[in-house]
Amino acid sequence: MTANSDIRHSNASLLSIELELPPDTVTSSYFDEKLASTYKRLRMPKGLLERLAGISERRSWGDSMTFEDGAVAAAEKAIAAAGVSKDQIGLMINASVTRDNFEPAVAVGIHDRLDLPRHVLEFDITNACLGFVNAMTVASSMIDAGAIDYALIVAGEDPSPWHRTALRILDQPTTTRDEVLAQFATLTLGSGAAAAVLGRSDRHPEGHKILGSVSRAGTEHRYLCIGGEADQGMNTDAAGLLKHGLTLVAEAWEEAHEQGWDWNSMDSYVTHQISNSHTNAIIEAVGIDEKKIPMTFPYWGNVAAAALPMTLAKEAVEYSKGDRILCMGVGSGLNTALMEIIW
Repeated sequence: MTANSDIRHSNASLLSIELELPPDTVTSSYFDEKLASTYKRLRMPKGLLERLAGISERRSWGDSMTFEDGAVAAAEKAIAAAGVSKDQIGLMINASVTRDNFEPAVAVGIHDRLDLPRHVLEFDITNACLGFVNAMTVASSMIDAGAIDYALIVAGEDPSPWHRTALRILDQPTTTRDEVLAQFATLTLGSGAAAAVLGRSDRHPEGHKILGSVSRAGTEHRYLCIGGEADQGMNTDAAGLLKHGLTLVAEAWEEAHEQGWDWNSMDSYVTHQISNSHTNAIIEAVGIDEKKIPMTFPYWGNVAAAALPMTLAKEAVEYSKGDRILCMGVGSGLNTALMEIIW
């Protein structure tokens, strides 16, 4: 038995990938101002987010939009770009981390807002920042099986409630350095949305063939990042997450090559967007050419499950037919997934 999950696809293609950017910008200096007294008392320098993570700003939906609005807007764009009708869609998956309630699924509201037909199967897949890639694997497998012809995948993220909780926790006279570090990752998060339409390759030679994906679990590290309800916030062992996450990626990469994949000379490596240190560690761990990694975290932050597809959507206009794209992500849990797409 191999250590990786290895799923190959025969008839699934990416037909469109779109993003929706929130209207407001939240700078890292804004958080510095909010935490000025805490930093001063703890003798910690301002500008930690920008210097250590490389994030100068991130987007926010503000008061004018919600993450669901963003997901719906991205979905409408993706459906139009794919040139399919809503009646043709057989599956809709919401892959976001963000949710306003435990029940019903976020997919229910998006299905209703899009006025999708009753035959469209809809549900959520949640797996931290890997949800979108996992959803693409599920949808591609259903297309291969002949169960559906088209699938719509969406993700809309809004970490602003966690931002408010983190600021409340850190703006206390008893706040410690360890608490600042535990909340650091929360303040790197940003808002945004993405959507994709997948379809049958034999009907869409113009599509981008999804060859398959490899995934690997390291669930013994499940306590390194825990996100609770809005008033509980998110606590992260950033150093542990980086160390064990990169080990997991390197192991998955090595095993994948033993299983017959060859990802050493891809045209683009679209990684989950986290920080400078994470990107540099990925480069060192598997020997990727830095010039082939598009980076959006400096101005979008870490947009959870929407980060990777948003980056892919942004870069898509630069790709040429035949380009080999590797989508790479690590999610709290820990889990990693790598998916190859031929443009």
